[in-house]
Amino acid sequence: MSGTPPSTLVLEPDHGRSRLTVVSAIGISQILVWGSSYYLLAVLAGPIATDTGWKLTWIMGALSTGMLIAGLVSPRVGHLIDRHGGRPVLAGSAVLFAVGMATLALAPNLAVFVLAWAILGVAMGAGLYDPAFSALGRLYGDGARSAITQVTLFGGFASTVCWPLSAFLVDRVGWRGACLTYAAIDLLVVLPLYLFGVPREASRSRPAEHQPGTPRHGRLKPELRIAFIVLAAGFTLAAIGMTVVSVHLLSLLQAQGVPLAAAVGLGALIGPSQVGARVLEAAFGRKAHPLWSLLISTILVAVGLGLLLGAPGVAAAGIVLYGAGSGIRSIARGTVPLALFGKEGYAVLMGRISMPTLLAQAGSPALGAWLLDAAGPRETLAVLLAAAVANILLVVALLPWVSRRRVPATR
Repeated sequence: MSGTPPSTLVLEPDHGRSRLTVVSAIGISQILVWGSSYYLLAVLAGPIATDTGWKLTWIMGALSTGMLIAGLVSPRVGHLIDRHGGRPVLAGSAVLFAVGMATLALAPNLAVFVLAWAILGVAMGAGLYDPAFSALGRLYGDGARSAITQVTLFGGFASTVCWPLSAFLVDRVGWRGACLTYAAIDLLVVLPLYLFGVPREASRSRPAEHQPGTPRHGRLKPELRIAFIVLAAGFTLAAIGMTVVSVHLLSLLQAQGVPLAAAVGLGALIGPSQVGARVLEAAFGRKAHPLWSLLISTILVAVGLGLLLGAPGVAAAGIVLYGAGSGIRSIARGTVPLALFGKEGYAVLMGRISMPTLLAQAGSPALGAWLLDAAGPRETLAVLLAAAVANILLVVALLPWVSRRRVPATR
């Protein structure tokens, strides 16, 4: 057969970019798109409720709706990146972020507000970490680990940059003006970064017609199907716990006797802990299999939650360890599937992993609220700790694959 083999990645020569350019473009964009979606309502929910009279439950529920839709579209996004590369998908997500933010700004009623989050849900499914990792995996193949790590270092500053920016904008131009500003940023900053910073790739042809005895498009060979299921289950379980903590951390700390001001200060330790752990992983974890990083991540999260169950005096240590584990997990989420399954079909598999994790995240805030009401704060922390320990066991079950010869995903 003539032509380029399916496994070969072709960059159009007049659109080549250095790795630094690509990582910087995607990294800066990740700061801005996380700030104009996942982290947005942490600052804007209160002003929106005050201005409109809409219930805070419905306002936050709109974000859950967006995450639900993000999970539903993720498998299709993975297929699009696998076939066409990351550039058009990421660029399209920037346009959708801008449309969604503009719709939020102009929403005359709650129904349109929820519709705006539905649009943002498609944008999140096509433009947050997993699609960015998929784009890097398609570009750099097995050498994408360092690029994925560097992008997460950028992304770790999303709340640090965008929460103060959102508060400043709300104070100066109101919540609607803040949304319009983010729409402009997505269109005038993020979109050009993707278009000029990420190289165009030659599209791959559709897979040949399925032949008997060969794996179908996007499916793993039987040797690694169990590993994929266990890995996806672990990522989903971790996503539930970390979403519950991120949404309800202040309530959990206050229930432990920590005053509100101190709880806010403790919560602020998570961001630096995440970034610090990612720097250490980048410096010292490059030569080890990513599964070891994932195991360290799950252990740190479990120990951190265990300390939070203890006396308030060790809460700071618990937060730091928890944040470190969370930070390393963000890297492992992109690097472990690449190391286990290879670059062929990587974007498709990332899309499939994203679906259950995002669906779980969509329901996790409500699950956390139910646990707090039905069982209490300490019991909620105990449940989260049990889930973290179970996650350790799932990762341990994957360790035999560290020394096993990798079987690539078939396209």
